[in-house]
Amino acid sequence: MQKTQAHWLHTSVVALTIALSAACAGEAPLEVDRAEPVDRATLAARDADRAPELGACGNVAAPAGMQLVWHVYAKGVQIYRWNGQAWVFVEPVAQLYADAGYHGLVGTHYRGPKWESNGGDVVTGSVIARCDVEGAIQWLLLGATADGRGGVFQNVQRIQRLNTAGGTAPTTGGSFVGELREVPYTAEYYFYR
Repeated sequence: MQKTQAHWLHTSVVALTIALSAACAGEAPLEVDRAEPVDRATLAARDADRAPELGACGNVAAPAGMQLVWHVYAKGVQIYRWNGQAWVFVEPVAQLYADAGYHGLVGTHYRGPKWESNGGDVVTGSVIARCDVEGAIQWLLLGATADGRGGVFQNVQRIQRLNTAGGTAPTTGGSFVGELREVPYTAEYYFYR
């Protein structure tokens, strides 16, 4: 009984958060969706045999022999700061989802760059290769260092950022030095060990 009441309360809070976020769209910072976690083993099995299509961006391919262990869909913002002459990238803020419809929150992505699963394990990336794509932030191949807590990121050595949309720096100047702008973006992240 107590578990049912807690679940009902959790569901109500999520619904209220979503309603408030929708009402304040464009004014409020990105909120974290507290959807039910998705089974990581199911996600890994679903993606184990899928290699991403790279087209002209073959330079961001994962090294031969690496195993794809996780594939997520990101929706969030790239944050830029006006320095008086140009927009300088500050950080990403995104939620990571189990599918392309942005269902099943499985983690978050933030400054570092870091990716954190709902289980609390974290992996940090560093850029190895880039590929320019028209009208969107670059596709990337990153080296990866897991935090050693185990979980989905245990032994992850490479990350790809692919199929990006949006997220590029603003094209008009800022109003004052230090101004921040959030630019919406989506991407897919692939994790390999």
